[in-house]
Amino acid sequence: MSNAIDIKVPDIGDFSDVPVIEIFVKVGDTVKAEDPLASLESDKATMDVPAPLSGVVTAIAIKIGDKVSEGSVILSLATGDAPAATVATPAPAAPAAAEPAQAAASSGGIDEAAFALAYAGPAVRKLARELGVDLGKLKGTGDHGRIVRADVEAFATSGGATAAPAAGKATAAPGGGVGGIDLLPWPKVDFAKFGPTERKELSRIKKISAANLHRNWVVIPHVTTHDEADITELEPFRVQMNRELEKSGVKISMLPFMMKAAVAALKKFPEFNASLDGDALVLKNYWHIGFAADTPNGLMVPVIRDVDQKTVPEIAKEMGELAKLAREGKLKPDQMSGGTFTISSLGGIGGIYFTPIINAPEVAIMGVCKSYWKQHSTDGKTYASRLTLPLSLSWDHRVIDGAAAARFNVYFANVLADLRRVLF
Repeated sequence: MSNAIDIKVPDIGDFSDVPVIEIFVKVGDTVKAEDPLASLESDKATMDVPAPLSGVVTAIAIKIGDKVSEGSVILSLATGDAPAATVATPAPAAPAAAEPAQAAASSGGIDEAAFALAYAGPAVRKLARELGVDLGKLKGTGDHGRIVRADVEAFATSGGATAAPAAGKATAAPGGGVGGIDLLPWPKVDFAKFGPTERKELSRIKKISAANLHRNWVVIPHVTTHDEADITELEPFRVQMNRELEKSGVKISMLPFMMKAAVAALKKFPEFNASLDGDALVLKNYWHIGFAADTPNGLMVPVIRDVDQKTVPEIAKEMGELAKLAREGKLKPDQMSGGTFTISSLGGIGGIYFTPIINAPEVAIMGVCKSYWKQHSTDGKTYASRLTLPLSLSWDHRVIDGAAAARFNVYFANVLADLRRVLF
């Protein structure tokens, strides 16, 4: 006889009530070990739940839109040589949303631009294609306005007759509206009439990042202060350290030094290591630094915890491991949570200054570009070449004022110029 076992959500860090955005199997399907069973989406990342072993799906305990946590049962899997008994899939419950999906009257076709920008997973997009539903005309009832399967089915069943919000009206963002100003509708252009085109769907990570970045930019009153750090003495030290660590396989970039400098500056200016909670400021007595990692699927922000307690080589080693996981799409949500400050480095790519977007609920982010040699003088008469690192500090003006931001930048730069300052 075959043995039926329950497949549960694995360790997903500190996250709970994570929405199910896709289910890749149905009752009766045969799966192999490591085949994806379902996809979960937190506000930080998307992760697939793989099959721990081979077998036949006998029951599915979840549906798209359900929220699960570590230990939640996903499905039952029959293993062994004997045929598996067929078990009926539980009937789906009514959608959890309080109001039905809203849509505009069907125009008899799909607006590809609006369809591409709609916040929905691949499975929902596929269903919408099959039913001829234009996702651009739906208002999602899932978390953060995500369009779920029930929304598409409701639209198709109703014939697309429910009313949508007035076109062109701006929706108030959390924490404030837009002053009653009507925004022009997004331009609809037939790009193909101007020349050859190619469509490419945004990755799920880019869609999540886009939603977070849009919210952060709209809600947080950003100001960016620029400065420079003299790393003329630090750079040869970094090169020497890499020579000494060559056999260990650890390679140190400038970023671990910047993390140590960030901790020193955050300790001196604690309001930068904080978060807004209503009308209160939560000051954190731990220093977890996030770093922006460029991956084939989009931007991700792994977090190095307790940077104050780690050496530069330890930070460099952990950064390398997390960056590798990010590129492979294997970062767990808990490896991207809990950050108190973020550094976004364009490394050796180029540029001088930019405006990094704050990673909520943090209140500041440091952006750095490629270092360059610059003629410097302290008296206007004699000049010397100094290796200069451009700094761009974005800060939340609800929490931080310009004078504090300028002092933070200056102190941060001074620590990089002479790391002995971290001893005090």
